[in-house]
Amino acid sequence: MTYTGTKGATRAAAVLAFAAILGLTACGPSTSNYPGRPTGQGPNNPTGEQQRESIFGEDGLTLFGGSSKDAVEGSGIGVNSFLWRASLDTIAFMPLTSADPFGGVIITDWYQDPKTPGERFKVTVYILDRRLRADGVKVAVFRQTRSDKGEWIDAAVAGNTPLQIENAILVRARQLRISTIEATERR
Repeated sequence: MTYTGTKGATRAAAVLAFAAILGLTACGPSTSNYPGRPTGQGPNNPTGEQQRESIFGEDGLTLFGGSSKDAVEGSGIGVNSFLWRASLDTIAFMPLTSADPFGGVIITDWYQDPKTPGERFKVTVYILDRRLRADGVKVAVFRQTRSDKGEWIDAAVAGNTPLQIENAILVRARQLRISTIEATERR
């Protein structure tokens, strides 16, 4: 459909204006009810205010710190903060290559124990959940040994080594959580 002349230009402008207004009203607050969303005052919405969904979750995005509720629940970063801090504490003797608190990945550089100069280790820790759970952390360990020619060659890691590191992280995370809860209760 082609418009010519001033009448056509006026119609085209009116159609564009209508489309723009329709598009802008779609961006405003919605009055429709979504399943499971609290609509009025109640236990999940004591103030009765309309709650808006966010791509960052119910409480929004917290970058540095948060409320005391966040500290007890272990949030404030992309993964469980207790698992994150416990992972860093547990592998603190190894040099870090990368640490991503939002993706939940910690990668160390190669570490060579002075007592065993012919082998070195590298660890990658994956934090998989925002909750403090036993399956919320996964550890991958890489080992290399030095050949007679002085080259580093990949070698097998004892089967229980990653599990022992995971358990050490979980023990430390529980200690951090308990100390945070006790500190919160003292207030």
